[in-house]
Amino acid sequence: MSKQTFVVGMIVDDKPGVLHRISNMFRRRNFNIESISAGATEQEDLVRITITVAGDETTVRQLLRQSEKLLDVVHVNVLDQEKAVLREMALVKIATADTKARSDVMNWASIFRGQIVDVSPESVIVEVTGTPEKIEAFVEMAKTVGVRELARTGTAALQRGPKTLDSEKEAG
Repeated sequence: MSKQTFVVGMIVDDKPGVLHRISNMFRRRNFNIESISAGATEQEDLVRITITVAGDETTVRQLLRQSEKLLDVVHVNVLDQEKAVLREMALVKIATADTKARSDVMNWASIFRGQIVDVSPESVIVEVTGTPEKIEAFVEMAKTVGVRELARTGTAALQRGPKTLDSEKEAG
């Protein structure tokens, strides 16, 4: 079976150690987590975790079944990426050794709808938000003048329309 990228959404109890137990379960099954993000939900005692992994469909379904067995997991599902909004944020520190490089970076930031959040004589930090593909495209462009540092948040995702993670059945 061929590997593809899956976005797994989880609602979990807001307790110490939950993220560790979940990521450890992925590790035990030999899954490499490509990105992971966790944050508050509309319910203060729950946390949304979004994990991006590469694998085959059978293995990911097995991973979902194992996740459902964890006591702190309230809901888990694979999101249909065509019916979801996926966003990521990156801070990219780019070398700007001369005025042409600085001008190029400012133009790229404008084209990618990024924000310049810091400027120094040697570098510019750009904040870019969008799909993981958009972030990757910006980073590749920035590499032409020199990426000095990069920080990415990982993917955050929600299904489009009225359905929520807990109302979805397994996608696919």
